[in-house]
Amino acid sequence: MWFSTKAMPSYEAILSATASLTASVILLRTIANDFIPESIKDRLFLHLHKISSSLSSQLTVVIEESDGLTANQVFHAANVYLGEKLSSSTPRIKVNKPQKEKRLQVTTDKNQEMVDVFKGVKLKWVLLSTSRNHVLKKNNKNGVLKEEIRYFELSFHKKNREMVLGSYLPYLLQKAKEIKEKNKTLKLHTVDYNGTDYWGSINLDHPASFDTMAMDPAVKTALIEDLDRFSRRREFYRRVGKAWKRGYLLYGPPGTGKSSLVAAMANYLKFDVYDLDLKEIQCNSDLRRLLIGTGNGSIIVIEDIDTSLDSAEDDKVTLSGLLNFIDGLWSSCGDERIIVFTTNHKDRLDPVLLRPGRMDMHLHMSYCTFSGFKTLASNYLRIQDHQLFDEIKGWLDKVQATPAEVAGELIKCEDPDVALRGLIKWFHNRANTEMQDGSLNI
Repeated sequence: MWFSTKAMPSYEAILSATASLTASVILLRTIANDFIPESIKDRLFLHLHKISSSLSSQLTVVIEESDGLTANQVFHAANVYLGEKLSSSTPRIKVNKPQKEKRLQVTTDKNQEMVDVFKGVKLKWVLLSTSRNHVLKKNNKNGVLKEEIRYFELSFHKKNREMVLGSYLPYLLQKAKEIKEKNKTLKLHTVDYNGTDYWGSINLDHPASFDTMAMDPAVKTALIEDLDRFSRRREFYRRVGKAWKRGYLLYGPPGTGKSSLVAAMANYLKFDVYDLDLKEIQCNSDLRRLLIGTGNGSIIVIEDIDTSLDSAEDDKVTLSGLLNFIDGLWSSCGDERIIVFTTNHKDRLDPVLLRPGRMDMHLHMSYCTFSGFKTLASNYLRIQDHQLFDEIKGWLDKVQATPAEVAGELIKCEDPDVALRGLIKWFHNRANTEMQDGSLNI
């Protein structure tokens, strides 16, 4: 069969027609943004977008917001990632501020095309939406519920398919995680039976950090190294068949900084804190529900563990219920969890609580040492050395003082001379008291 070359359009004619159609699409989109109502504009943009995509050699990946009841991590990661990529030339953006967050959340709006470049490859994003009707039956009457379905379309040249799926999208997930951690407002959660998951929360604004903690430097270093090792061992825990969690026991006299250390750990890891008061919990099943309600990447704190169980009534939380909470089957319902126990009296704890897997690392929060005092002097007085330091070191070797007691004296005056002499006077008074009752070690 023969074909006439006159009947076939030239390559230049095809390019011209494609360019003309593309220009028309752009023109119609501009008109739509200015003059067409929002409800009609969304449908028109969707049709024009499909026409434009069908004329190219691009591959389009559809990323829906959810798969039934399960949220799509890639969609939400893209929302966070693209929000950081918005430029001043973007014509429309969305701004939201959740009630308990400090920062505005900026994201891309529907029908706004964004271009990203990864390894020299151009990638085009656009957020689209469609609707779906659900028929609801109530009192023998039918009603219609209209549900918005949002999804991203990611378009790129077909030859880059493996690079996008194998490198770009994993990179996007990691960057989104880093952005969320950087912008995260830490929360302090407390037991609230009126809450949907038995938890209520407020912002955790505690400024404690490892730099400001007046604790033994060797203990501090060991803890930081242990936390770092725990955070990077997701695959290790899966390989050995253990839940990704870690238990710490902080023990020592009151005022040695146990609560502040929890805040420092939370700020270091960017983890929310769940304050679990066992005396407030009605039964073991509520304890399990509270565990399920905690988020991944969180610190669960059980303070004064030696008295919490003793004061619980018979029908409340039991030791076996607590052990199941710590390392039973329910403990695997979540990832990257830390459980911190505090006590003033380690010797009063049941030995079954102390073993590895429940309390993996025991940290003694001691009375103030000279190195701890120097940290406090730096925090409160902004000094690294002083002529009175040697005298104070001598007092710390003789008189037991908690970091809270030392800080209580240093905070009284901003003048280092006055503050340090006030602390020395406090040591004199404490020594006299201890000599009278025979407890001073000289």
